[in-house]
Amino acid sequence: MEASITCYARGAFLPNASSQSSTAMAPPPYSIRSFSTRSLKSSSIFGESLRTTSKSSLKVSKTKNSSLVTKCEIGDSLEEFLAKATPDKGLVRVLMCMSEAIRTIAFKVRTASCGGTACINSFGDEQLAVDMLADKLLFEALRHSHFCKYACSEEVPELQDMEGPVEGGFSVAFDPLDGSSIVDTNFTVGTIFGVWPGDKLTGVTGRDQVAAAMGIYGPRTTYVLAVKGFPGTHEFLLLDEGKWQHVKETTEIGEGKMFSPGNLRATFDNADYDKLINYYVREKYTLRYTGGMVPDVNQIIVKEKGVFTNVISPTTKAKLRLLFEVAPLGFLIEQAGGYSSDGTKSVLDKEIQQLDERTQVAYGSKNEIIRFEETLYGSSRLKSAEPVGAAA
Repeated sequence: MEASITCYARGAFLPNASSQSSTAMAPPPYSIRSFSTRSLKSSSIFGESLRTTSKSSLKVSKTKNSSLVTKCEIGDSLEEFLAKATPDKGLVRVLMCMSEAIRTIAFKVRTASCGGTACINSFGDEQLAVDMLADKLLFEALRHSHFCKYACSEEVPELQDMEGPVEGGFSVAFDPLDGSSIVDTNFTVGTIFGVWPGDKLTGVTGRDQVAAAMGIYGPRTTYVLAVKGFPGTHEFLLLDEGKWQHVKETTEIGEGKMFSPGNLRATFDNADYDKLINYYVREKYTLRYTGGMVPDVNQIIVKEKGVFTNVISPTTKAKLRLLFEVAPLGFLIEQAGGYSSDGTKSVLDKEIQQLDERTQVAYGSKNEIIRFEETLYGSSRLKSAEPVGAAA
């Protein structure tokens, strides 16, 4: 696989991240090409061939408001999915360019050499820690999408002008490599990002996002995304030939005894969190915790059950960032039919006041979030409120 990102949004070629500068190009008319000129062959990765659906066999489903929505098929390419999911070609360009960055990051992570202090990628002329390299690749991708106005990274939480338009453009916040401290142990890590319309990343909420996604670098490389107004959260698999193929749609998070308890040190001086953890153990929940937020939250979407918690205490302050991690993942979970909470409300309803703002969080099925809120705060908004599952 080549080391550079090739982004075909507006015909622009996104150069290798090691380039010191890029040649200015007048953007030609909108065009997104596939990653390969070869036709997509069937794959037996999952025990049976994934079918490729022709454009003439699109299905149509009804949403809660009875409007007709085109339903994507398992086997669709990422380009085919996005063409059905949104009419906004600027958003399509952003999501396609980010998919190219994620594809390249997956390669860089696989070829990183890890020492005592950092994992360094030395492929070609790159001599960067993989988290910083991922950061650089994502900024390059957004700049060359031509539709990103501002971008902001967890590595350096300051707005960077990507020179896209305000009207019809987007602002993107991302965590370039969540779990970078466990790359050396070969655990799964990932990229998280959220997309907001216009030029603001403060004074907005997670519910204002128009899309959110994760890139997951594990035994498989997957791209999990959700688009506002289009049902479900969708998983795409990176095939050997470089194409992304739609392999799963999640629209409901059911009940199931699986838990991922983050920040367990908080149980030392947070008696209510200690009580909640003891409940999981006593009721014989299955422990599925990796220490990486991306795989721990992704498994709720893939397995369609479970709960993830990360709770604060008097001596352990909030670590997870609302803008870069919590809100985008909350969007993915709620689009998948699940729920999120900071203890009293959905994390999507929390206004982002500062770029580096932090919060506690829980994601999971409805009953698990009710249990989380009742155990920690004595009551739950979900018991008396209307269901608030998938984001509108």
